[in-house]
Amino acid sequence: MLKKTTSPPTPMTVNMRAAIDRVDTFTRGQKRLLVAAIDAGLCVVAVWCAFFLRLGEWQFFTEGVAKLATGALIFWFMSAVLIGVYREMFRFSGGGTMIRIGKAVAIMSVPMVVMFLAFTVVGVPRTLAVLQPLIFFLLLGFSRSAMRYLIMDLGAPQSYSGQPRRILIYGAGAEGVSLANAIRHEPGLQVAAFVDDDGLKHGQRLDRLKIYNSSLLPTLISKHKISDIYLALPRLSRSAKQKIMESLSQHPVQVMALPKVRDIIEGGVSINEFREIDISQLLGRPAIAPDPQLMAGTITGKTVMVTGAGGSIGSELCAQIAQLNPAKLILVEVSEFALYSVDHTLQSMAKTIGAPFEIVPELCNVSDRPSVTRVIQRHRPDTIFHAAAYKHVPLVEANVIGGARNNIFGTLNTVMAALNSGVSNFILISTDKAVRPTNIMGATKRVCEQILQAYASRPDKSNGTIFTMVRFGNVLGSSGSVVPLFKRQIKEGGPLTITDRRINRYFMTIPEAAELVIQAGAMADGGEVYVLDMGEPVKIIDLARTMIRLSGLQEIDQQSPDGDIEIVEVGLRPGEKLYEELLIGDNPRETSHARIMQARESHMSFDALTDAASHLLEAIDAGQADEVRAIIADMVPEYAPAPAPA
Repeated sequence: MLKKTTSPPTPMTVNMRAAIDRVDTFTRGQKRLLVAAIDAGLCVVAVWCAFFLRLGEWQFFTEGVAKLATGALIFWFMSAVLIGVYREMFRFSGGGTMIRIGKAVAIMSVPMVVMFLAFTVVGVPRTLAVLQPLIFFLLLGFSRSAMRYLIMDLGAPQSYSGQPRRILIYGAGAEGVSLANAIRHEPGLQVAAFVDDDGLKHGQRLDRLKIYNSSLLPTLISKHKISDIYLALPRLSRSAKQKIMESLSQHPVQVMALPKVRDIIEGGVSINEFREIDISQLLGRPAIAPDPQLMAGTITGKTVMVTGAGGSIGSELCAQIAQLNPAKLILVEVSEFALYSVDHTLQSMAKTIGAPFEIVPELCNVSDRPSVTRVIQRHRPDTIFHAAAYKHVPLVEANVIGGARNNIFGTLNTVMAALNSGVSNFILISTDKAVRPTNIMGATKRVCEQILQAYASRPDKSNGTIFTMVRFGNVLGSSGSVVPLFKRQIKEGGPLTITDRRINRYFMTIPEAAELVIQAGAMADGGEVYVLDMGEPVKIIDLARTMIRLSGLQEIDQQSPDGDIEIVEVGLRPGEKLYEELLIGDNPRETSHARIMQARESHMSFDALTDAASHLLEAIDAGQADEVRAIIADMVPEYAPAPAPA
C-alpha cells in the first residue's frame, strides 16, 4: 500500500496549530466573545479604509473617525444579535453564513445612512455611511473564510498511524465537490483526482485537483496508486451505473457509491456515508418493475396470511404487503425469535407509514395439522402466501424425514385448511430446484407444486380457492445465499469457497422475488406455475471474482501469485446440481407481465396424489427414510438423485 509522505511543518505552522488547539478548548461563549472582538476590530479597520478611500489620506484617531466607528459598532452589534450572526458554528462557515452576514450589514446600513447621510455630522463625509458597510462586509467575509481554513484545514489532525487510502472521485459535480471537501479533513484518506464523462470539464481543476476523462481510468489507477473509487453520481440510472461498474470490474480497486438523497431521507443514511456496490447491479439484467394493479389485487383491503413469515422471502413479503393496505396481516412462523423479529419490524413500519391494519403474530408449525387448521379457521384469510419450507439442500438431504414432513405435509395441511375455510387465493413459493431435482429438497418442493396442481384440477372445486405456484432461482441476500458467505469470507481474509468452477445459478433480489409472488397471485386462474425471466445464469466463480475486485482486493492465481484472496474449489455438496433450470417443459406462455412466464406442467391426478401422500405419511411416521425417498421418487419421476461426492 502507498505510505503517506508529508513535508515537515514550518515553525509558523506549528505555532498556529498550537494557538488553534488552545482556542478549541474555549467554551462556546468564550469563542463567541473572541469572534465578536475580531469583528469589532474589523469594523474599526473598515472605518479607517473608508476615510482613506474618500479623503486619500489615512486618519486613525480623529474626532470624525471616533464618531463613525462608535455609530458603526453600535448598529453592527444590534443587527448582528437580531439576525443571529453569533449563533453560527464558525468552523462550518459557508454560503448560508455569508447570507446571514449580508442581512446584518444591510440592517446596519439603514441607521448609518439615516444618521450620517441624511444629517450632517461634523468630520464625517456623508458617503462614508455607504462606503464603510460595504468594506466591512468584505472584511467579514474574508475573516469567516480565514477562520474556516485555519480551523478545518490548518487545525485538522495531520497524523495517521494506519495506511492512507488514495481516492479517485468519479463525478465532478456538486456531489463530488462536497465529497472531496469532506474527505479532505480525514487524515487517512487522500483525494488524488476527479474523473467525469462530461468533455467540457476535462482539464479543469476543482480545489487544485485536475478533472480527467473517464477513458483514462486505467492509467490514473496505476499512476496515482488508487485504492478506492467513489461514485459521486447518486442520480445516475441503474443501466448507466452498471456500464461504469463493468468498466471498473477488472481493476483491483474498491468501488463505493454515494447514496441517493431519497435513501438518505428515508433510510437514515448520512450524507457522507458510502455503501458498497450491490452485486446485483452486475447480474446482467435490469430491475423488474412491478405492476401496481397486480400488486394490490389480492392484498388491498383483505386479510392476508404469510407462512414462514420470519424467513428471508417471508419477511420481505410481509414488508411489501404492509405497504399495500391490507385489512389484517397474519404472521405464521415456527421460530419464536424469527416471529418476534418480523413482528417488531412490521409494527414499527406500520407506525411510520401510518397504516391502520392489524398485525397478528401466530407461533405455529404448519406440519402440525390441528395447529395450522385452527389458525386459518380463526382468521379466515382471503389470501395465503405459503413460504414456510426447509430450503437448505445439504441439511434436507441429511434429514429426509424432517424435510419431507415439513415441506410436503406442511403444504398439504395448509392447502386443506385453506379449502375448508374458503380462502380465495393460495400462492406457493417454490424454487428452481424443483425442476428435474437431484436432491430431496428439490423433490419435496416438486411434490408441493403437484399438491397445488392436483387440488386445482380436482373434480370438486365448488369453494373456488385459486391455487398457484411461483418458481424462481437463488435470492441474493437470503439466509442461504452465496453472497453473504462470500462477504464474510472476504472479511476474514479468505479463501472463498466454491463447490465447482462450472456451477452456475439464476439470481434475483429479495424484493423482486416478493413482488413476483404477489403479482402471480393476482394473475392466477388456478393451477399455474409462474416463472421469472431471470436473464442469463451467472457462474458462481465469476461472482466470487467480481466480489473480490469490488472489495479492492486481488485474486490469488497463476498470473497473480502475490494476490490477496484465493478461490478454493471444495466439490459439490450432497444433492447439488451444476446447472439449475426454471421449466420442466419447453412451452412457456407469455402473461400480462413482460418478465413473467407461465407453465402448465403435467402432474399427478388428485386421487393418485392422495393415495401416495397417505403412504408417504405412514413411512414418515415409521421413520423409514429409504421408503420416504422411494415414495417421493415415484411421485416425482424426473427426480434423479446426484451421486454421492467422492
